[in-house]
Amino acid sequence: MPPRKVIITCAVTGSIHTPSMSPHLPITAEQIAEAAIGAAEAGAAIVHLHARNPESGQPDQSLEAFAPFLKVIKQKSDVVINITTGGSQTMTVEERLKPVATFKPEVASLNMGSMNFGLFPMLQRFKSFRHDWEQPYLEGSRERIFKNTFADIEKILTTCADNGTRFEIECYDIGHLYTLSHFVDRGLVKPPFFIQSVFGLLGGIGSHPEDVMMMKRTADRLFGDDYNWSVLGAGRNQMSIAAMSIAMGGNVRVGLEDSLWIGAGKLAESNAQQVSKVKTLIEELGLEVASPAEARSILALKGGDRVDF
Repeated sequence: MPPRKVIITCAVTGSIHTPSMSPHLPITAEQIAEAAIGAAEAGAAIVHLHARNPESGQPDQSLEAFAPFLKVIKQKSDVVINITTGGSQTMTVEERLKPVATFKPEVASLNMGSMNFGLFPMLQRFKSFRHDWEQPYLEGSRERIFKNTFADIEKILTTCADNGTRFEIECYDIGHLYTLSHFVDRGLVKPPFFIQSVFGLLGGIGSHPEDVMMMKRTADRLFGDDYNWSVLGAGRNQMSIAAMSIAMGGNVRVGLEDSLWIGAGKLAESNAQQVSKVKTLIEELGLEVASPAEARSILALKGGDRVDF
């Protein structure tokens, strides 16, 4: 029997970390493209992408911010491109949805519930910032809710219904799995589901092994063989959570959106460095890393020739 294939997703740059936190965080379109291609060459089958304002580094969900790096990545790599609908917690759902609705990627992320999204603990580690927006953005998460109502989720699903886009369904807590089950029952999400369980963000489920096992047990009970499971461990939890998922039959997500670190007190120098590390974990357990073509087959994706970029 051939070894199991494990899908690596790399989240290249997100809205969580700010430019002052790491000199290695890709900000410009050129940097994001280079980081995504490097991650793919290191073993990532999927790259999960946000965009940034190239001057300030602020999250930017405009079409003009996404278009340059989407085209370059597609030209230079066969990697599966996954565009965020999460955007930033300060954006409207209409702003967050526009790139996916326009570019029609193979995969898009979709958050399964409104939640407290506590970024302010980062202020304990980082005391100085290059840009005026960074500290208030982190501090503001004390009272800001990341809004993903049933109406918001339905709007994203119905807007993309005819695009052939499948979703990386981000579940930050047990209730989010039940929200997914609700939309499955209504026929708005079709199997196979790609469930990304997120651990260790303040406001969501924790990072204890019992938390990981409970999420997996619940998903198994609700969705049986109709889903593929992946995990995201935030910050210092990245590799330990990834190792658990690999051992439990799941897939993994790494990248500088989720963690700036490669080890205790040591900043990762690139997304590719994190991909290479988790690839080694996979191979040391006697498994194999899925290629983009294999990921497309496993997740029943439409193919890179059917996107609008």
